[in-house]
Amino acid sequence: MSVETFDLKETVVENKFVGLWRLLKGYQLVYVIAIVSIGVAALAQTGIYYFLGYFVDKILPAANMLQLLPWVALGFVALATLQGLFTFVGGRLAAKVSEKAVLRIRNFLYDHIQRLTFTYHDNMQTGELLQRATSDVDTVRRLFAEQTVGIGRIVLLFVVNFAALLTIDVKLAFLSVAIIPVVLLISYFFFIKVGEAYEHFQEQEATLSNRLQENLAGVRVVKAFARQSFEQDMFERENKEKYRRGRSLTTMHAVFWPSTDLLCGAQMLLGFYLGARMAIDGAITAGDYISYVGFVTQIIWPIRNLGRLIADVSTGFVSYGRILQIVRQEQEPITEGKYRPEQPVRGAVRFEDVGFTYEAEEDQVLHHISFGVEPGQVVALLGGTGSGKTSLVNLLPRFYEYTYGRILLDDVELKDYPRDYLREQIGIVMQEPFLFSLTIRENITYGVTREVTEAEIETAARAAAVHDVILSFPKGYNTMVGERGVTLSGGQKQRVTLARTFLRNPRLLILDDATSSVDTETEAEIRAALDRLMESRTTFLIAHRIQSVMNADLVLVLENGRIVQRGTHDTLVNVPGTYQRIYELQSRIEDELEADLSTVAVAGAPAAQANGYHKLPQAGD
Repeated sequence: MSVETFDLKETVVENKFVGLWRLLKGYQLVYVIAIVSIGVAALAQTGIYYFLGYFVDKILPAANMLQLLPWVALGFVALATLQGLFTFVGGRLAAKVSEKAVLRIRNFLYDHIQRLTFTYHDNMQTGELLQRATSDVDTVRRLFAEQTVGIGRIVLLFVVNFAALLTIDVKLAFLSVAIIPVVLLISYFFFIKVGEAYEHFQEQEATLSNRLQENLAGVRVVKAFARQSFEQDMFERENKEKYRRGRSLTTMHAVFWPSTDLLCGAQMLLGFYLGARMAIDGAITAGDYISYVGFVTQIIWPIRNLGRLIADVSTGFVSYGRILQIVRQEQEPITEGKYRPEQPVRGAVRFEDVGFTYEAEEDQVLHHISFGVEPGQVVALLGGTGSGKTSLVNLLPRFYEYTYGRILLDDVELKDYPRDYLREQIGIVMQEPFLFSLTIRENITYGVTREVTEAEIETAARAAAVHDVILSFPKGYNTMVGERGVTLSGGQKQRVTLARTFLRNPRLLILDDATSSVDTETEAEIRAALDRLMESRTTFLIAHRIQSVMNADLVLVLENGRIVQRGTHDTLVNVPGTYQRIYELQSRIEDELEADLSTVAVAGAPAAQANGYHKLPQAGD
């Protein structure tokens, strides 16, 4: 079975042993061979002690001992070589299978996490996902590579060596392993307790990872606001909690080891004493006693380690369970839909009494939204934070499903379109542009499913007013973009994302306040590019500034998830209400700004014009 196509959902069963066994599908025989190889190595080890007893009883007293000695030495070398060879084979095969297993897990998780719903990602922290995809996966790797094989080795050692003890003396054999049930009982108790403690530890480690991830992602914000000390205090608090939970876990191990050491040491002393008495009394030979010491050592100390392995297996089961919590999540049905046109959509959109509530939330976000927009028209959404603007446009690509009502695209209900088809038809330009750690060329072509030529890429870059900027870099379009695009300015990043959207040539556009985070000169360049992008495309424009929505065919003013005003700029600016208040407020601010700038105007060039400033037209202009 191909590693790349393995479906981890096959392992989602109530019994984790069965699930882990299914995870090895295609490698189960190899894993069994690995355990058998370890068993053969254990048998060879037992053979060395058995041969040692035979040497003491039979070879040393023999008259031709010197002649037999080379053969005895060859026998010991052969057994040691056999033990080493099969130990190597078993370890190598176990390592191979464990790496194949975690390769499957990582491949599945990477693909699966990207296909989960927006609701899941809204509720799951990034650090938690990283913890499960890295630390927990590595714990499962150790479960296969070390712990499971180690348990198999110990069980085989016990079986082989206990059988050898029975050949010496049955009563002595049972007396020599009397403490083992007690050790196993203690180990099982720690298996439960360590599993609980480890799960709490992993949860806190995930919290700490999330804190670190957020801090590193926002390091510039932290520095800009001089919040290093605050962030340090927060990290120390989480780190101290991780230390406390880790100390609790370590304390359990600290209690377990001495207690089992004492029990196992007492058992061995008792066995050595009884065996020695039997040898003195002549019940067993000196060679039998030497072999007995080796057999008992091969049983007691591995059994003592079995307790540690059982406790460690509990951590592997906890990590496996945490991974399965992700695997159990249903993927977004990206291709599900009964209507997939062969041609691109026209772009006619109609909302009919649409309401929306986020999953697991009680408060309704959108209430009875109704409006229509024809192909190529621009609808602007204006409103304060939390008014429902972004929630409304997120319904169009089916990031979320509306709760009631209907949304029609070209007179077909939105839910009838497959999500992948819809998202191919929609271009989104976010307020905060995101670029990957790839070249500029790869960032522009990201998401384009067809082959594109260099000329098409450059045409898209010119349309986005970024072609000349790119050519100014030494490597041009092959320039590597730093993490999250940090090597580019805000305006350059935004224009690269615009070029990406131009190249996709969508029929619908969602512009989420795309010019709010740049200076006025860059804003003018981006707005010109946006105007070119919006030509003949149905556009949903989210904005906070009146200047951005003045040319829209329809302006919707939202408050608390409801449309409180609708119309064009020319009509709304003359109607008392939210739109007029926002307009007057922004006009007053700009008048004050213009007055301040005029006091420092450069001779012959008004400061406002020098800075790319454009005053809002007054009502009636």
